[in-house]
Amino acid sequence: MRYALAFVALSLTAAAFAVSGLGSMAEETAVSPVRTVQAPAAPLRIESCLSPADMREEVSEKRVIEPVTAIRAARTVIPRADIQRASLCRHEDGLVYMLTALRRDGHFVHVMVDAKTGQVAGQY
Repeated sequence: MRYALAFVALSLTAAAFAVSGLGSMAEETAVSPVRTVQAPAAPLRIESCLSPADMREEVSEKRVIEPVTAIRAARTVIPRADIQRASLCRHEDGLVYMLTALRRDGHFVHVMVDAKTGQVAGQY
């Protein structure tokens, strides 16, 4: 059985090389263009996110809004997306909820909600 699986794997590998027409590694590295990636104009500065226990403590002491309220605020911006994750993070302006949502078209959207006011602070 082991030999049969090894033979099938070897056959598939040989077929892939035959179909793709791979050249030598020297040809690929000599032709590869150099691409530069520009940094965004205003980078998002998130220092760190709180643990779930710290998040519960902040909410229980009424220093921040509840995560459900932040999710409701995010739904005003992305109404039909499924919220995948909600994290309470430190930002340069204070604490914010970072919400990750999955849109119907399969793309992820990140929404930042101010943890004190519940207002949407940004989306990317």
